[in-house]
Amino acid sequence: MRLKKSLFIYFRLINQHLKAILEYQEDFLITLVAAMLTQILGFIFLWVVYQQIPEINGWSFWEVAFIYAMIFFTEGFASLFFDGIWSISRFVNRGEMDRLLVRPVPPILQVLGSAVGMNGVGNIFIGAVIISQALRHITINWSVGLVIIAIILLISAIIIRVSIYMAACSSVFWTHSPGNAFGNMVHTVSDFAKYPITIYSLGVQALVAVIVPYAFISFFPAALLFGKTDWSIFGYLTPLVAIYCAGMATFIFNRGLRRYESAGN
Repeated sequence: MRLKKSLFIYFRLINQHLKAILEYQEDFLITLVAAMLTQILGFIFLWVVYQQIPEINGWSFWEVAFIYAMIFFTEGFASLFFDGIWSISRFVNRGEMDRLLVRPVPPILQVLGSAVGMNGVGNIFIGAVIISQALRHITINWSVGLVIIAIILLISAIIIRVSIYMAACSSVFWTHSPGNAFGNMVHTVSDFAKYPITIYSLGVQALVAVIVPYAFISFFPAALLFGKTDWSIFGYLTPLVAIYCAGMATFIFNRGLRRYESAGN
């Protein structure tokens, strides 16, 4: 019952932000087109590279396209539905967290529903198109079990993405930074996960697989679905990594709230 009430409140918050944003249709369309062009240009660059090289470390063009699209698809989902995470620094430095703390609604829920990133629509759309095309061009022996696994991997990937952002942006409770420098830096790390991590050094592999586990958003799920035996076993760990990341993000945020000192003279 509590979960149902929380979801109701969250979607009411998101709905109000959507109504406000859609009042300015031109801005919405510009943001949407810009996000779509970013993905399309990146995909074209990938296609140009593969015109010269048939495969990279055993990964074909459409397999890498799937990895590439998973990064943008999950980013779009996080931006559209959980863009409020990037407002934590404003809440902390302007003392606006006070307003969230006195309401009879969990602060973390209010933060998640405090903003909507409409650029996420473009990322989700183009990401979904590339993913669907990649799956059409890759031979996979689909079964009911594998479909269920694919859905679980997708949900887990979104949870991991959102959790990483939440943990990174919650650092402001300690740094009191007026911006999201650390969060932006962590976000940039996801660029390494747009391609098979086997092309990088062991240090970079450890970074995106262990320290900031973006590889569980794209590379390891792809290895599992495509039967890459050397790496597929790690794909099965994706749901566990999602649970761990969500738990750590919640823990870091709640610990940060204890350090919150409001603002004033």
